[in-house]
Amino acid sequence: MIRAALKSLLGRKLRLLMSTFAIVLGVAFVAGSLVFSDTLGRSFTALFASTVGDVVVQPEGGTTSQGAPSTQTLPAALVDELAEVEGAARADGNVEAVGVFVVDTDGKVVGGLGPPALGGNWNDAPAGHGLTGLTIQEGRAPERSGEVVLDARTAERAGYGIGDDVPFVTSTDRLNLDAELVGIAEFAEGGSLNGATLAQFDTATAQELFLEGADAYNDIWVTAEDGVSQEELAERVREVLPAGVEAVTGDDAADEAASDLLEAVSFLTTFLLIFAGIALVVGSFLIVNTFSILVAQRSRELALLRALGASKRQVTWSVQLEALVLGLVGSTVGLGLGVLLAMGIRAVTATFGLDLTGQGLVFSPRTVLAAYAVGVLVTMAAAWLPARRTARIAPVQALRDDVALPESSMRRRLWAGLVLVVGGLAALAAGLFADVPRAGWWVGLGVLAVLLGVAAASPVLSRPFLSAARAAYARVFGAVGNLAGQNGLRNPRRTTATASALMIGLTLACTMAIVGDSAKATVDKSVEENFVGDYVVSSAFGGEFSPAIADRMAGVDGVASVLRERFAFAERDGEGQGVAATDPDTVDDLGLTLVEGSADPLRDDTVVVQQSWAEEEGVGVGDTVTLDLPTGEAAWEVVGVFEDDPIVFLPLLTTVDTLLAAGFPDRDNYIVVDAEPGAGPALQDRLEEVVADSPVVTVKDEAGFAAEQREPIDQLVLMIFALLGLALVIAVLGIVNTLALSVIERTREVGLLRAIGLSRAQLRLMITLESVVIAVLGAVLGVLLGTFFGVALMRALRDEGLDVVSVPAGQLAAFLLVAVVVGVLAAVLPARRAARLDVLRAIATD
Repeated sequence: MIRAALKSLLGRKLRLLMSTFAIVLGVAFVAGSLVFSDTLGRSFTALFASTVGDVVVQPEGGTTSQGAPSTQTLPAALVDELAEVEGAARADGNVEAVGVFVVDTDGKVVGGLGPPALGGNWNDAPAGHGLTGLTIQEGRAPERSGEVVLDARTAERAGYGIGDDVPFVTSTDRLNLDAELVGIAEFAEGGSLNGATLAQFDTATAQELFLEGADAYNDIWVTAEDGVSQEELAERVREVLPAGVEAVTGDDAADEAASDLLEAVSFLTTFLLIFAGIALVVGSFLIVNTFSILVAQRSRELALLRALGASKRQVTWSVQLEALVLGLVGSTVGLGLGVLLAMGIRAVTATFGLDLTGQGLVFSPRTVLAAYAVGVLVTMAAAWLPARRTARIAPVQALRDDVALPESSMRRRLWAGLVLVVGGLAALAAGLFADVPRAGWWVGLGVLAVLLGVAAASPVLSRPFLSAARAAYARVFGAVGNLAGQNGLRNPRRTTATASALMIGLTLACTMAIVGDSAKATVDKSVEENFVGDYVVSSAFGGEFSPAIADRMAGVDGVASVLRERFAFAERDGEGQGVAATDPDTVDDLGLTLVEGSADPLRDDTVVVQQSWAEEEGVGVGDTVTLDLPTGEAAWEVVGVFEDDPIVFLPLLTTVDTLLAAGFPDRDNYIVVDAEPGAGPALQDRLEEVVADSPVVTVKDEAGFAAEQREPIDQLVLMIFALLGLALVIAVLGIVNTLALSVIERTREVGLLRAIGLSRAQLRLMITLESVVIAVLGAVLGVLLGTFFGVALMRALRDEGLDVVSVPAGQLAAFLLVAVVVGVLAAVLPARRAARLDVLRAIATD
């Protein structure tokens, strides 16, 4: 039986090639995601291990909850004191800053998206465990004001060499500055900053730029002598530290920083694995369909094996053996393709700022195990039902001319499908509308159950559509059309199984189209209803910028008032808590609608809060909100509650001075400019002149602001469509495979049709019409389900502010049109093969 199964497999290599390719794509996505994830993890772990000392001394609250430096610093005198600690070889103070952008030779900012633009002072202290860290590879260290060292990758991207003047844009009061490039640094061990840019000045200049001239540091590295462990040195250092200062080992500091960052970017791996799952589900439909057709074509062969004494179990497991071999081959090829895919993902993320090109790909054992487990298990599971049906072939059927493979009951499939649909809708409703743990899992399982349920019931549900298609074909194309329609009706299970693969891809595509269009419509409505002022000034990268810009704009001719808004992130009960701030005398200009209390008495250490947040937290006027801030714990009094407003999209609003006193840097996030009557459009030109030398800052009117808010949505939807394209490719492959195998199965029938006068052109038309029916059926089901899922999802998100449901009818119609084109293209190769069959040989085929 084993020999027979292997010979059968080798005899049908081309027939199974496309099915193997489907599993290859799914495995490649799983393997590629895991390789990329492991590479990302090692890259950040190595980076932070190379950028901390043996012991890191820092003020409590020295960083914000997002990891940026706060205004809490250490006195410079502490460096000499720590250098005298027993077991310390040296101590070095570090000045750190975020938002120090390098402007390249074309006047554009280097980086800006994703990884930060870092600045600080240069020192040559060794990293923890004696790691080399950054070293000067060309030139020298900065020694005086007006000199700078850049990392090698940034210097290369910006187009600068030693001796060139490098312009910078900062988020400090020194909005613009130039410095001579005197050194280029890189990691001696071949590490990478992962897309971040690094500019380091001499210590005095860094203190002047980033610490307002204070003789202080953000943290201090203490290097251990040989034979002294990090833990021993940390204990000794803690003995001499003043109150409010802490010491942690370099290993702990690196692990914490790496784990926080990896958690923040973990959505990438999850995102990719979700689409790997989609590809595997769609691929499974193709494999099930392929094995069903192949087993049907081999029914006489399998019946003969039964007649010769093979047991039901032997026949079943012979098919499973073929699936095992296919799974192993597909997993092996998919594993190799996954490495290439990981390289592609790495290249794509580099365009978004996360540059891992300096880190080699990490190929761990779990990737190999996962690839083979997924590929083999999915293939064997997909082949199980066709394999079981083989056992139902009676030995006596080998004596018949026409051997029919037993099919499952249509009624049973219908009821099973309806049960899945009902269960899926219940899970979907629970995830979207009920307060259940891991709501996303409920939604995902609900969607999958509905899709599988519709796929199971579709042979019955699709009969009216297939009958209507047959009638329409017969009317338009005559006998050829009638034959094509009859072929679709002849085996509705096979037709709908092929269409279901396309249905899944288009369902998700339509859902995302509705979500994306609704999100953009919500943004447009929100901006139209809540836009205050005439112009908004913000960072092109969604970050912070210098408060000097608002001061300069206030003096521009035609400006009536300037409202600054800034954001900070503290902690409340161990969770992140966003806080917005503005000047007390400009609160009224925000146009907030107060439902309780008043914003008029807004003063330092008080807040007004969003209504939804207040209801959720049980907070009202007169209560206090306790937050963990860089300066320590503080309780702010609630003086008002306002209706949710996208202009203040964080739940708490306080004063600028309150944030400054809490230890947050003096940085703005938004500026709202109110124009004087009659200022006209020329005012925007004058405002843009203020930020002409600061390419990170943009000036926008209402339409421009709305377009900027829509842009991230467009990018996300486009990325999802690109990934869903993988599932659609597999689905199209399924149509090609089904038609090709159908032609092989109907070889004698094709020969007879040709013998009685059917021309090659008519035969190609017949097969093309069959393909179009499959594609349009899948598209119709996909559009209907996708519309349902999209509308249901947007209804569930109304409380999150997404209160506009927009169905892009033109886009959905385009999906249907594309389905027709897909059907035509998918039929090209099978139709060509059918047309080239020798008539006499086809008639003689057994």
